[in-house]
Amino acid sequence: MNKNTLTAFLLMALVVFGFMAYENYTRRNQMEEQLILDSIAQVEAKKEAKIKQKELEKKAEEAADTLNPLFEARNGAVSTTVIENEVLRVTLTNKGGQLQKVELKDSTYKSREGGNVVLFDGHDQNMNFLMDGKTANIVTDELFFTPTDATADGVTMHLPVGSGALDIVYSLKPNSYLLDMDVKATGLEGFFPSKTKTLQVEWKEDMKQQEKGYDFENRYSTVTYRDVDGDTHELSTTGGDEQEDEFEEKTKWISYKTQFFSQTLIADEPVSISTMTSEKLQEGSGYLKTYSTTFEAGFDTKGVKPTSFHLYLGPNKFSTLKENEKMLASGDDLDLQSLVYMGWPIIKWINRFFFLYAFDFLTGLGLNMGIVLVLLTIIVKLIVFPLMKKSYISSANMRVLRPKMDEINAKYTKPEDAMLKQQEVMKLYSEYGVSPMGGCLPMVIQMPIWIALFNFIPNYIEMRGQSFLWADDLSTYDDVINWGFNIWGIGDHLSLFCILWCVSTVANSIITQRQQQYAMTAEQQQQMSMMKWMTYLMPVIFFFSFNSYSSGLNWYYFISGLVSILMMWFLRKTTDDKVLLEKLEKRHAERKANAGDKKKTSSIMERLQAMQEKQLEILKQQQEAQKNRK
Repeated sequence: MNKNTLTAFLLMALVVFGFMAYENYTRRNQMEEQLILDSIAQVEAKKEAKIKQKELEKKAEEAADTLNPLFEARNGAVSTTVIENEVLRVTLTNKGGQLQKVELKDSTYKSREGGNVVLFDGHDQNMNFLMDGKTANIVTDELFFTPTDATADGVTMHLPVGSGALDIVYSLKPNSYLLDMDVKATGLEGFFPSKTKTLQVEWKEDMKQQEKGYDFENRYSTVTYRDVDGDTHELSTTGGDEQEDEFEEKTKWISYKTQFFSQTLIADEPVSISTMTSEKLQEGSGYLKTYSTTFEAGFDTKGVKPTSFHLYLGPNKFSTLKENEKMLASGDDLDLQSLVYMGWPIIKWINRFFFLYAFDFLTGLGLNMGIVLVLLTIIVKLIVFPLMKKSYISSANMRVLRPKMDEINAKYTKPEDAMLKQQEVMKLYSEYGVSPMGGCLPMVIQMPIWIALFNFIPNYIEMRGQSFLWADDLSTYDDVINWGFNIWGIGDHLSLFCILWCVSTVANSIITQRQQQYAMTAEQQQQMSMMKWMTYLMPVIFFFSFNSYSSGLNWYYFISGLVSILMMWFLRKTTDDKVLLEKLEKRHAERKANAGDKKKTSSIMERLQAMQEKQLEILKQQQEAQKNRK
């Protein structure tokens, strides 16, 4: 085989094997493409099968829905019905058969914009009734009701359910803030299981901001409820609070309240709360908090007895709450007045039985609320004046005895003589019948009054919208200077009434410190120096807290401090130190003459002196024992 023949065979082999490789490659690509096409076809076939299945299921559901007694009620056009009385205008929607808007017609209560106060509107509030049926469940906020039997002050929201119906009957009581709400089943015995004895209620509402001060209004906005034992409870006013504990006692009423208004659901038969939540909303949103409550109420599926509720939709005014409670036929002590927070038990009684009547009497005279606060301050100060005078005289006694105390201080200069010096001072007090504690009593007496008004004024709705001097509303802060942006600790404004109160408090602190220094030794004054500066610092701390508080409260505290200063000035001018010292010397002589009569000479100071003498004797014995051991 020559070279040319071999070359030919090799070329032929390359052509054959190349062709075979190309054929295999092409066939393999075609097979892969076919597999891909087959896979796509399978996927498409599965999709088409699923679509057909869903269409069949949808047709089956639609066919089943046509048999559902609530099928027609799921579709409809939204419409509203308005009912009203002398003080209240309520708008109801057929979607859910519930309240859509509540407006107070009383011109006494104005919104921040100047119109009538609207408690809620649109989707701010939702009250949903849930009932489990045999073949379908009733969820009222998904269903369209038909308004029937409409009158000026009442309407029935009618929901056909098969051959029966569910009715929610609303009616306003004349000249009141009460709206009656009855939930009643008619001809639905077969719709519900025989074990059904209750219905579930989901009540949720975004609470509108009604006042100028967001933070201040938030402090007094909360969910409040009263159990069957007569105890009233509330969620934390700070917001973000969720009540997840078990509610062991049933509840008479649940109230969604802000500082001056509330929506209160009162049940004829106590209900069982499952959950209750409060969530604080963003400042500037126009809302304060979102409240939500889930509870169960008794429900008669036979329709013999309706499930009856009453809604109080109005102001947190003590007298109004009391009058509206009397209109309820239950006869229970609901104590709706507790929605006007007046403090802890002792403080609450001071407010209920003194300040409430005092305010109502003075405002009934037609006086400006700022003048009312001035008159009330004067009344309170006149009541405590005898105690204040006694306190001042006690301090004045210390002042006139100061030379004698200086003699004792000069006699005992060594640190180890501190006990002897204190004994001599107590002996001096005992001999002259004075007490360094006498100046504390008025402060102790006035503290409950101070706290009582701290709770009362911000919740006294009559203060709302009342202007005085530069303040346009005494129920909120007076922003004489407003820079439009928040500064930490201060806010976006300065309250002039708050500044005036802080200045008067500093002045009172200075006067009080000067009075107290006469009752202290030099060592005691040195020890109290830090407390002295704390006393001066407290008004500054108060400023950061009270700058956003009610201007009426700051005005009262300022006038109270000013009157205290004037009273102290009056007492100082009418007290003759020389005459006072003569009285003390006369008392001193009488006590010496009656030294043998323990009944006549017994006093707190003498008992304290006796205790100190005993302590001094024990100290001497301990010192002697130490010397003997050495």
